[in-house]
Amino acid sequence: MQDFLPAIYNRIHMNSARIAELLQPFLAPASNHCHSETGRRHGEESAVLSSAQLEYISTYIDILLRWNARINLTAIRDPGEIVTRHFGESLFAARHLFPNSPSVSPVPSVVKGLTRVADLGSGAGFPGIPIKLWAPNIALTLIESNHKKAAFLREVGRALTLTDINIQNTRADEVPQTFDVVTLRAVEHFAAALPIAARLLAPAARVALLIAHPQLDTARSALPRLTWQQPIHVPQSQSRLLLVGRLEQQE
Repeated sequence: MQDFLPAIYNRIHMNSARIAELLQPFLAPASNHCHSETGRRHGEESAVLSSAQLEYISTYIDILLRWNARINLTAIRDPGEIVTRHFGESLFAARHLFPNSPSVSPVPSVVKGLTRVADLGSGAGFPGIPIKLWAPNIALTLIESNHKKAAFLREVGRALTLTDINIQNTRADEVPQTFDVVTLRAVEHFAAALPIAARLLAPAARVALLIAHPQLDTARSALPRLTWQQPIHVPQSQSRLLLVGRLEQQE
């Protein structure tokens, strides 16, 4: 990604310092309240986003608010809430999926040397695009069947000069590829989407679900072939969880 933004999008509603402040709880090492162990790894420190990453987030918010006046992308209108509810949760997931520094490449796959990530039912681009901002060396596919929402995702991709990003304007069950990581957040018909997500998983791939606590049993029972990690509470939320499962390779 380049370190400049097209002038037409260089209209910042929130300054970078405020965005960084709001995101700090989601990028700090946090205890896992779902079980007795800590979520903090030995030597892990709070992450710090670069000035370029913070500018991308500000620009993304600007585009989201302008498009949201025409199509329903999010019920949240306040920029600060967009940072915490959408970007915070998404970057929290990104940090757990790719725990190395954003400057360090994730584990490569056999395709283009990049980890292949698919965001199913991407909508307004969460968590897929923030994960890409956190880990730029992934190959990101955004799967969105709604034409207007897919057009929005394309505009965000252009504005942020993202590379290795592919918007699939189709139903997820029609996507032929498989991926190393599949993410789901706030999709309609959650239970029906889970088997589709599992079909998109390559051997030994992971699925990452950003869900409410009542959806936990549904996810585990719908995908019994996955080995699930302990769920992790999302900061500043009473019921939001990150649940990650791995499809074990068949012998």
